[in-house]
Amino acid sequence: MSALSLPLCCRHGFSFSAGKAINLASPVSSRRKQLNPNRRLPAFSTETRRSATSPALVSTRKPPPITRTLLCHSTPRRKSGAVPAAEKVVGDGSSKAVQVALWVLEGVYIVWLFLLPYAPGDPVWAISSETVNSLIGLSLNFFFILPFLNSVGIHVIEAPVIHPMAEGLFNFVIGWTFMFAPLLFTDNKRNRYPWSLDVLWGCQMFLTNTFLIPYMAIRMNEGDADAAPSKQSQLGNVMTQGAPVVGVIGAAACLVSAIWAVFGRGDSGDFGGITERLEFLVSYLGSERLAYAFIWDICLYIVFQPWLIGENLQNVEESKVDVVKYLRFVPVVGLVAYMLFLDAEKDEQL
Repeated sequence: MSALSLPLCCRHGFSFSAGKAINLASPVSSRRKQLNPNRRLPAFSTETRRSATSPALVSTRKPPPITRTLLCHSTPRRKSGAVPAAEKVVGDGSSKAVQVALWVLEGVYIVWLFLLPYAPGDPVWAISSETVNSLIGLSLNFFFILPFLNSVGIHVIEAPVIHPMAEGLFNFVIGWTFMFAPLLFTDNKRNRYPWSLDVLWGCQMFLTNTFLIPYMAIRMNEGDADAAPSKQSQLGNVMTQGAPVVGVIGAAACLVSAIWAVFGRGDSGDFGGITERLEFLVSYLGSERLAYAFIWDICLYIVFQPWLIGENLQNVEESKVDVVKYLRFVPVVGLVAYMLFLDAEKDEQL
């Protein structure tokens, strides 16, 4: 092909390379460009068609999951039994203060009620024979057993005739003290007391808070978490297993004491009506050291009863916990409720 023919060949879409003619554009494609010069036709190469239809080249991997970071601003839950360091320091400080206050109270109780001559009545070192005789007579009429036996015709021992108000106050406090036995023997901190609970409760029956106040202070000592529970004594087993009976007896003694103080020995006519008896009570509290000490005991029992019961609610039947929780603040009644709903098996498992 001559040089003159080259433009003609190019106009018809032919190109020469190495003596060969290659069709670069067909007449149809040229016509399409003339109709729509801005439209571009997709160009598919052999490799593109093979990659689109070949299964081997199609990725089956799932896209990675989208992870989001959530910020939680709540306070982490404490482990069971764990106490933050700050709260522990505050708790230890308050416990030490209460413990010191109890020991101070014990000192005041002994010095003021037993030794100093300033409280109503005679101190121990100057006690009169009249006070001794009154104390013996009250002890013989313990829980009104002798007056009851005499009333039904049994006169093995004659009951001393004492003012019903004095008898009622004495037996009311003793009945309340009697019910403290199951509470002490099921106290979850009793292991911190190094001596015999039998002796403690026996002395408490006669000298009330002279021994209970030290117990309340000693039980606040730091306990050994790994220490095994002390074995219950025979008296402790009887009082714990028979707690409902103890509660009924104690409640009956307190109730009878209140009734006896108002209406007891009314047939003799020597003690007057309610007005005269109340006047005697005021005079009795202001002249007898024993009666004056009983008022102290009642006030302290009002504090110690809900304190001890509140720290031993785990010993109560589960269905009665709420009842005892609120009744514990009612003098005598709360302790009776603890006795009636005490689950002795729970205490054995602790």
